[in-house]
Amino acid sequence: MNGSTSDSALITAYRGERPSTRPIWMMRQAGRSLPEYRALREGTAMLDSCLRPDMVAEITLQPVRRHKVDAAIFFSDIVIPLKLAGIDVDIVAGVGPVMGEPIRSAARVKNLPELDPAALAPIIEAVGILVGALGKVPLIGFAGAPFTLASYLVEGRPSREYLHTKALMREEPETWHALLAWVARTTGTFLRTQAMAGASAVQLFDSWAGALTLEEYTTFVAPHSAAVMAQVEDLPVPRIHFGTKTGHLLVAMRDVGATVVGVDQFTPLDVANEMLGGTSVLQGNIDPELLAGPWDLLAANVRDVLKRGLSAPGHVVNLGHGVPPETDPDVLTRMVALVHEEG
Repeated sequence: MNGSTSDSALITAYRGERPSTRPIWMMRQAGRSLPEYRALREGTAMLDSCLRPDMVAEITLQPVRRHKVDAAIFFSDIVIPLKLAGIDVDIVAGVGPVMGEPIRSAARVKNLPELDPAALAPIIEAVGILVGALGKVPLIGFAGAPFTLASYLVEGRPSREYLHTKALMREEPETWHALLAWVARTTGTFLRTQAMAGASAVQLFDSWAGALTLEEYTTFVAPHSAAVMAQVEDLPVPRIHFGTKTGHLLVAMRDVGATVVGVDQFTPLDVANEMLGGTSVLQGNIDPELLAGPWDLLAANVRDVLKRGLSAPGHVVNLGHGVPPETDPDVLTRMVALVHEEG
C-alpha cells in the first residue's frame, strides 16, 4: 500500500503491463532443493518451522538471495491455517499431511473450531520481517484452496483417488458445502492476514482440483473458492489462482475472482490465453521435469514459454508446478538468468 513494490517487474506484469524484463519466481523455490534450507531446518519439524517467524523469514529470503528471482513466496504449508484453528494435523515424512482423524460426518463438520485471529500472530510477525527485508521485492502470500484442504480433511492423508472425498461430495452435499464453507472462512482469513501485513500479491493453490470434472468444480467447489477470493478482493493486491492438470477448469478458476491465472506445464500458454479470451494475465509454465535433464532442452522450453507468454496481456514466468526437491539449485539460478536475459 505504500507503493514500495508497485513499480516492480512482478506487479507491473500482474497489472497486465509489460515490464522491461519478464519477471520470474518459482513455486517451492524455498525448500529442500537448497542446502541452506536443509541446514536451517535440521532438527525442526515442518509445521513448527512454519510458525517460527525468524525461520519463516530466513527460508523465504534464501531463494531471493541465491537465484535473484523477482518475488518471494511466503514459506508455509497449506495445512497451517487448519493447525492454527485447532485441527490435529502433522506432516509425515514421505507421506505428507496426515490428520489425527478424518472428518467425514455432519457432526464432525458442525464441531469444527473457528480460527481465532489471535492465533495468526506468528504469520503477521513473519510477514512484517519479510516486508522490511525485501524492500522493493514483492512478497506473495500463500494459501490452499478449499477443495484441496477439504480432500486432506476427508481422506485423512494424501490420496490419488479421493474416494471418500467424492463420496461425501456426491452423497451428502449439505455436509460437503458446510465443510468447504468452514475451510473457505479459515483459509480466507489466513490469506487476508498475509495481505494486510504487507504481501504485495496472493496466490490460492488448488493442487488437486484437476481430479474434478468441470461440472463438479462449478457445482461443489467454485462457490467456496470464490468466498476465499472475496475476502481479499477489496485489497489492492493481484489475486492468482493455480492448480495442476486444470486445463479444463481454467475459465472457471479465473471466474471465482482471480486476476491472474496460473497455468501448469500441460497447457501451452497461447492455448490458455485463447481459452481465456485473451483478457487474463498468465503465470507459468516451464516444465519442472526438465530441470533434471540436459540444459539445452530446458533452455529451449524456457524460450518457448517466453514466446507463448507474449500472447497474453501480461505474463509472469513460473514453473508448471513446484521445484522438485532433488533439483540442482545452480540450474535454477541459470534458468532465472536466462529468463532475465531473453525475456
